Amino acid sequence: MLLFCAGIIVFMNVDPAFGGNPTPEQKEAYQQLGNYVDGHFVNELPTSVFVDLSDTPSANDSSASEITNRDPSSPIPVSTIDWGQVNSKNDSLTWLGHSAYLLSIDDNKLLLDPMLSPVASPVSFVGIERYEYSEDIMLNIIDEMPPIDAVLITHDHYDHMDYQSIIKLNNKVSHFFVPLGCSAHLIRWGIPEEKITELNWWEETEYQGLTVALMPSRHNSGRDPFSIDTTLWGGWVILGSKNRVYTSGDGGYGPHFKEIGNQYGPFNLTLIEGAQYDRRWADIHMVPEQSVQANLDVDGETMMLMHWGAFTLANHAWNEPIERALKEANEREVNIIAPMIGETVLLDSDLQTSPTSWWDL
Repeated sequence: MLLFCAGIIVFMNVDPAFGGNPTPEQKEAYQQLGNYVDGHFVNELPTSVFVDLSDTPSANDSSASEITNRDPSSPIPVSTIDWGQVNSKNDSLTWLGHSAYLLSIDDNKLLLDPMLSPVASPVSFVGIERYEYSEDIMLNIIDEMPPIDAVLITHDHYDHMDYQSIIKLNNKVSHFFVPLGCSAHLIRWGIPEEKITELNWWEETEYQGLTVALMPSRHNSGRDPFSIDTTLWGGWVILGSKNRVYTSGDGGYGPHFKEIGNQYGPFNLTLIEGAQYDRRWADIHMVPEQSVQANLDVDGETMMLMHWGAFTLANHAWNEPIERALKEANEREVNIIAPMIGETVLLDSDLQTSPTSWWDL
């Protein structure tokens, strides 16, 4: 058993997919920050990563064995990506499943959390597989993409910061924006240090006419048991000349949403996490009703639910989040859109919910 554990540790140290570690100089600088305590980043509010609720294990108060439709019963219908539309000078958004988006804003192409691989894992032979799509639009997607001005990462979990995707994107991307500490992963993966900007919560920078700012979220980080919370997590504010976009990143509900709205709202479009929830993870993931409230808190004009449509990570039906979000949004009179994966929506148009429930298989 000891030899096995030693082998696992050696493997994690050797395999680059597990990422790197912040340097001693970085750690020393972080010591001066209010959100870094004893070598680990901390949330603004007391936050439990896992709450023991043995009598109510899931978000729906039922056991995993009672959950139906955790995976799609047939291939998910997706839209063939219209690269001509993506490459136009119009502000637009293309959902690539889960929390991955291609955002065109002020003629900049930005990739958000580009998890574009078939498996959410550091290794291809073990992990959670991506759903089957009606068209294999992910197969050569990076080759088909235009040059990317910037990649924005919310945190270093495998379903958001994907080694294989980053390696393939390296020569196509001009710059990377990441939370504190995450540069260690990119540098180990061959990304030049001068192409990386690290930010703390509430820090902002200008990039090619855009304002980019890292916002707090209520979550955690880590790519192995030895690196828990050694890097920061967050959401992003992206401000262009015509459109203001906010993506929440992963995280539980909290007062930070109102603070973000007060400082940066209103937003034309918000991308809000609201899937892969469980009562055991109530502090670090939102249920859809909280997502709608978060959109209201940040003063979002139109919201889109993210963190679904690609992987099953929790014990609820794969399409339950969007159904609950649509119901809550209708009751709260919130404008919500639900485009197909691969579909491009123009941000300067009248953003309205798709007339078809494409997720109803």
